[in-house]
Amino acid sequence: MDEEYDVIVLGTGLKECILSGLLSVDGLKVLHMDRNDYYGGASTSLNLTQLFKRYRGDDKPPESLGSSREYNVDMIPKFMMANGALVRVLIHTDVTKYLNFKAVDGSFVYNKGKIYKVPATDVEALKSPLMGLFEKRRARKFFIYVQDYEANDPKSHEGLDLNQVTARQLISKYGLEDDTVDFIGHALALHLDDNYLDKPAKDFVDRVKVYAESLARFQGGSPYIYPLYGLGELPQAFARLSAVYGGTYMLNKPECKVEFDSAGKAIGVTSEGETAKCKKVVCDPSYLSDKVQNVGKVARAICIMSHPIPDTNDSHSAQVILPQKQLGRKSDMYLFCCSYAHNVAPKGKYIAFVTTEAETDQPQVELKPGIDLLGPVDEIFYDIYDRYEPTNDHATDGCFISTSYDATTHFETTVKDVVEMYSKITGKVLDLSVDLSAASATAEE
Repeated sequence: MDEEYDVIVLGTGLKECILSGLLSVDGLKVLHMDRNDYYGGASTSLNLTQLFKRYRGDDKPPESLGSSREYNVDMIPKFMMANGALVRVLIHTDVTKYLNFKAVDGSFVYNKGKIYKVPATDVEALKSPLMGLFEKRRARKFFIYVQDYEANDPKSHEGLDLNQVTARQLISKYGLEDDTVDFIGHALALHLDDNYLDKPAKDFVDRVKVYAESLARFQGGSPYIYPLYGLGELPQAFARLSAVYGGTYMLNKPECKVEFDSAGKAIGVTSEGETAKCKKVVCDPSYLSDKVQNVGKVARAICIMSHPIPDTNDSHSAQVILPQKQLGRKSDMYLFCCSYAHNVAPKGKYIAFVTTEAETDQPQVELKPGIDLLGPVDEIFYDIYDRYEPTNDHATDGCFISTSYDATTHFETTVKDVVEMYSKITGKVLDLSVDLSAASATAEE
């Protein structure tokens, strides 16, 4: 272990594994360590026995739930946008060859007590029961504007500079009602709150475009894809990738203590009495707890069911977004459902998550609006975890710390953090202009 590395990565969570892969591909010498004896850190994947051990101690799972090893329950379940940034990263690093994807059946939004399919194109807007007749026409015009918008074609801008005009001003031009704005902003553009309305409209329009283009990609019911056997496959795929480029992985390394010089700059990591030297350290918040601050909590319920979420067209896999306004909350709630169709549970079983940014310390009460939409559940586990953000100055101490995973059930915020960290670590911008068709063969299997 007494070698010198460009970067030592601590923790094998999704973010750390993606960064380790990107840095290895860039030709840096990377050592990747984890104090656990399994991959994934907070974003690990558990079988049924492990799930019960974590939340029920010595209780054994009932036999009616089926074989433990047929369960792959992701602790941080997130779908990938088919044309989104994560898929671009996977193609950029060629890690797609280790993974098999399958399209997700449905993308839904909660509105006035009911679940609706999210309309994302002018054609779908006209069919959607979410809107009345006149509103459908207005929404159709808005979607056509978004579909035709090209940043470098001024003709498509209709006289609007989206870097100057706010999202609110753009929406008012089309006269859209509040409920329509709610589902477009939260279920299509995937904004976490309503602050986007007073920011330049360019980001909002770009997000809606990515959603619509992702939806068109597989002609399925949603813009999302998910790996067969769940996300537990991702860290391992990146570990393989890193190894191909000469990166070294070490699991089950206790302590992993970051060493600093007299000026406070990271110079290495010590485990079991040995120190590996490095220029930079990349890690999750748990490895440098004195350099992060608590910024909130995520409340979640993990459910095992014997049926799909009701009113989702019998979707074997689906996301339902409950916008904050619909629930009178400060943040959205998310339902995630996956099943034996993605090989994450035995035949006939479904795994559902209900997650939200916690506003109280009573997850049972707080998550009730989401849980009520699930119908009967076989088992339910409640959990709250803290969210941390780094407070350090990476230029001074050479430590690059990821933020904790948020409540969203899609990958967009996670990848944003990875891409920003990559730029801080390397001083360059990650080029994500890739041929997206490289991931489509596996996605359609």
